[in-house]
Amino acid sequence: QVQLVESGGGSVQAGGSLRLSCAASGYTGSSYCMGWFRQAPGKEREGVAAIYTSASSTYYADSVKGRFTISQDKAKTTLYLQMNSLKPEDTAMYYCATSRYPCVYGGTLGEGAMDYWGKGTLVTISS
Repeated sequence: QVQLVESGGGSVQAGGSLRLSCAASGYTGSSYCMGWFRQAPGKEREGVAAIYTSASSTYYADSVKGRFTISQDKAKTTLYLQMNSLKPEDTAMYYCATSRYPCVYGGTLGEGAMDYWGKGTLVTISS
């Protein structure tokens, strides 16, 4: 079992920045891939960014590429998402998730590949 707790959400104006954190506990050694997803009101959940914990290789959705940066601490128990140049369309609940397996298929971060999920942190961007 892996427990995930997100933090760092909030309300900022467009153009601002936020840094999300995801603290992992439990059997974290099983996490092969960790990712951030988001779900805006009335929309499906989408994969935003992912990192392979052993190789530190990363994936970004086109919508956030160049603005968001995913990283992990040395102990690989905390996942971060640095979000810059935020836009109103970035408004969503952001979720952290882990997988014991590769999580990017066909160039997309899929929620079906993820094993454990946090409860989310809300990000609101005003124009």
